[in-house]
Amino acid sequence: MITKSLRSRLNENKLLSAVGVYNPLTALLAQDVGFECLYMTGYGIAMANYGYPDIGLITMSEMVDTARRITDRTSLPLIADADTGYGTALNIIRTVKEYERAGVKAIQIEDQTWPKRCGHMSGKSVISTAEMRSKILAAVDSRQSEDTLIIARTDVLALEGIDAAIERGNLYAQWGADVIFIEAPNHISMLKRIPQEISAYTLINLAPKTPSVSMIEIEKLGFDLAIYPGICITATYEACIKELSHLRDTGNQKNMDYWKNNFAKMNDMVGLSQYRDSENSYVK
Repeated sequence: MITKSLRSRLNENKLLSAVGVYNPLTALLAQDVGFECLYMTGYGIAMANYGYPDIGLITMSEMVDTARRITDRTSLPLIADADTGYGTALNIIRTVKEYERAGVKAIQIEDQTWPKRCGHMSGKSVISTAEMRSKILAAVDSRQSEDTLIIARTDVLALEGIDAAIERGNLYAQWGADVIFIEAPNHISMLKRIPQEISAYTLINLAPKTPSVSMIEIEKLGFDLAIYPGICITATYEACIKELSHLRDTGNQKNMDYWKNNFAKMNDMVGLSQYRDSENSYVK
């Protein structure tokens, strides 16, 4: 667990990995396994919590509510997807304040037009640099704590190439963004350029179009922050398909032993014993 601010942690020049979670249970699992930071994924929330594709159907209040429920149940620092900020610079002001109140330690905003879509889908478009400048300035000015990081993401690479993406990234850093996130680089040559040519902390998103690289390789490339937004949602999808198909085809649960063997462990993870102790303390 990180006991210092994310800014201080990034200053250590050691890769920080944040695993993608979409509810308190996945957050607790990540904490229990031993990760030190969480990433609240918009894609995962849209799909797992609402059954929608990641195409701008989830609202700011729904994202904030999920963030609040996660931070209430885990002590790990939370980096949160805030999509486009849900409007203009005025909307950004409220978005940043609401995310901070929910306990978020780093807020990610992007330069897509609204309604946005998952960064690894086709058909994206971006706003002007002037409009994004106003959003970044509003985000920086409205945060209540200097320890709250502003992550600026650009999706321009898919439209205009890596040079345009790096140019935007440096502008966003110039305007006050703490971390620059260039979405969907699809070749290792692009990954090599980003940390070298961006004048701020840099983030890599391990998602479908990104080359598969290990944490050791990512650190060697020079990235400061790695996010794994799909790790829990894809594992859940795959496991559920297998288990449900087996039950349908055989009439029996394939892994009933998992349920039996892990029942007590799962109850411990969500704090059953502490709740019982608290309950008993009020009983005479």
